[in-house]
Amino acid sequence: MPTDVIMPQMGESIFEGTITKWLKKAGDVVEKDEPLFEISTDKVDAEIPSPVAGILSEIKVAEGATVEVNTVVAVVTEQGTEGQGIGNREQGIRAEGLGTEGLGTEAAQLGAASGGTDVVMPQMGESIFEGTITKWLKKAGDVVEKDEPLFEISTDKVDAEIPSPVAGVLTEIKVLEGATVEINTVVAVVTEQGIGNREQGVSAEGPGTKGLGTEAAPAAASTQVPALTPSFNGSDRIRSSPLVRRMAKENHLDLRHVTGTGSDGRITKEDMLRHLSEHGPGTFTPAKPAEPAPLALTGHVAPLTKMRAIIAQRMVESVAISPHAYTVYKVDMTRVVRIREREKARFEQKHGVKLTYMPFIAAAAVAALRKYPIVNASMENGAIHYHENIHLGIAVALEWGLIVPVVKQAEQRSFVELARAMADLADRARTKKLKPDEASGSTFTLTNSGVFGGEFGTPIINQPESAILAIGGLKKEPVVVTDADGGDTIAIRAMQHYCLGFDHRTIDGADAGKFMSVFKKTLETWDREIGE
Repeated sequence: MPTDVIMPQMGESIFEGTITKWLKKAGDVVEKDEPLFEISTDKVDAEIPSPVAGILSEIKVAEGATVEVNTVVAVVTEQGTEGQGIGNREQGIRAEGLGTEGLGTEAAQLGAASGGTDVVMPQMGESIFEGTITKWLKKAGDVVEKDEPLFEISTDKVDAEIPSPVAGVLTEIKVLEGATVEINTVVAVVTEQGIGNREQGVSAEGPGTKGLGTEAAPAAASTQVPALTPSFNGSDRIRSSPLVRRMAKENHLDLRHVTGTGSDGRITKEDMLRHLSEHGPGTFTPAKPAEPAPLALTGHVAPLTKMRAIIAQRMVESVAISPHAYTVYKVDMTRVVRIREREKARFEQKHGVKLTYMPFIAAAAVAALRKYPIVNASMENGAIHYHENIHLGIAVALEWGLIVPVVKQAEQRSFVELARAMADLADRARTKKLKPDEASGSTFTLTNSGVFGGEFGTPIINQPESAILAIGGLKKEPVVVTDADGGDTIAIRAMQHYCLGFDHRTIDGADAGKFMSVFKKTLETWDREIGE
């Protein structure tokens, strides 16, 4: 019997929600309480589970659409009833081989007969030996361009989009979403153009039939997703993601004036960046909404994502391996603040990157690491390994977890090169564009816990490193200042806490203190050029 899946009410004052991502496709078998889709409201992002076990026989609302609570967004048909025919047919088609999902038997045989290029699980770093396919961005039968993203993977170091090695047709998917396989495992096959016409015929079945063969398409015809109107079409609802809406708010833009080039007029991040580069920020100020009622609690059990599970495992391992010790220093950042304020406009115009505090902090850390290389060392096989280079890890908070891209050979980089490298790595980490080896091999890590306003944090060491430096919040405080003659005055200064977490097997408290003293002095007496 069919069961409607509705847009839930995520709080007393919440009356609508946006479907940001379908975690299942029409025709998939789902378990009761297994996540079906992700939603975003003005108060919460959440995964919504299936109310029953069965087959997701119909998707009524497309990704990106915003609907009122209690709207039916999908239908799950319980197995053993009228939907069983679809389930059996869908299972039978999958039995032809995982690579045939989205293609009928004939198309799959054609793809197999014509050969193709294997797509393998890449090695995303020298210490990475497996990866999890978290999402297929294409379905079997789709035409793909060379270097067009095919699927997303997650490892213990990086989330990334993996591109197609050639242009052609994705004729076979060998590994399903959620599966973890070793590197160099063939996960898909792309056949270079030659079966394009046949593929187009199969794809013409429509988006609602992914996962079902040609014969099954009539049974699942109701899974067709309705077309939505362009985002800029008069009074119609504007189609955009939470990220785009946040960008619009930060830049005072009215989204009705931004042209969307995404599916059905959806405004993408690239559309926003293009609009900002051509027209600059706007002056739009939305009406202030009424104060919402407290959000109702919705108790549920959510399974860990692959990245969250790996982070949890690594943190437990680190605490078990290293006896953690901490030392906290307060640094007077007034001189650095003044330099940044004076130079930030010129710096960005000349070098094409915003001048943040991070390159100052990174440069000071590198200076201290060069003077006290024990802090850059690692305990390996009962011996201390002094590293030849300083590979600086920069922890980046993502909406779905945490990642540590690495500035390799940081000791050889100028201030500008550090600024560019950190900005580039952070941006590509957030957009899943990091390359192999860019998220592994760090010897020392910086983590900015103060970005949320905290005084300081006590971080866990990123193994096999021996130390990690947590950056606290930058705040103005009254401080006793002593002049050259020994006179004391009270002044308003920009102060910041820094906490060094270190492995006490490798680093003594004295070495930690010496390192932090050099780091502190470098920032408080900054006298370095910040241009090339």
